[in-house]
Amino acid sequence: MAQDSGQAGGMSVREAGRRGGERVKAKYGSEFYEEIGRKGGEATKSKYGPSFYEVIGQKGGQRPKRKAAAS
Repeated sequence: MAQDSGQAGGMSVREAGRRGGERVKAKYGSEFYEEIGRKGGEATKSKYGPSFYEVIGQKGGQRPKRKAAAS
């Protein structure tokens, strides 16, 4: 992955994301991530229903099929 920040010594997007995550963890604690994950799971469950998890569970580990490029 190329680093195209336009600045000498700038950080990559990956590095910025990692550092941002570490700051949030330091500020709010790891329980914060558990709570937002739980809220997201409940929102998904209420929106799509419990059967949605069966479908995505079956797809786990599969590579997505590539769509043919439109000409």
